[in-house]
Amino acid sequence: MGSSRSSLRGVPDGQQLLQETGFSAALLLRLHQRFQFLDKDSRGHLRSEDLEAELSENPIGDRIVGAFFQPGQETVDFPSFVRVLAHFRPTEKNWTRDGVQPEPANSRNRKLKFAFQLYDQDRDGKISRTELLQVDTTNTYTVKSKLSMKPLNTTC
Repeated sequence: MGSSRSSLRGVPDGQQLLQETGFSAALLLRLHQRFQFLDKDSRGHLRSEDLEAELSENPIGDRIVGAFFQPGQETVDFPSFVRVLAHFRPTEKNWTRDGVQPEPANSRNRKLKFAFQLYDQDRDGKISRTELLQVDTTNTYTVKSKLSMKPLNTTC
């Protein structure tokens, strides 16, 4: 454990993030390196533009980018960046509610809330037909644009 402390010395809130997210020290270091790579101007925070290029091929990339930023927030620091990424970790199978420790970001309940927020773009607590169809239209367009329009040869 001592080696993880020393290796996380340059990582903001490193020890706290280890406990909150369940990421290993090695993965946390890798995420910090990636954050620094994305932070091309060494500002110590990312803007949505910094993440958009990374997710440009993802049909819901704009929604994922939006998940990093609270309404009115224009930047995200490293600890907040990691806390959002923790939602993508596999679900903790042996986590139980004890009322003392906060529910981890990768619990089923928190993952469900996170996924819901990706669809609930106006943040009204409901997924409207329009919000749902926006994702469906984006996915359909992406699939169609990647498929060749040549007819399939059915003769063998």
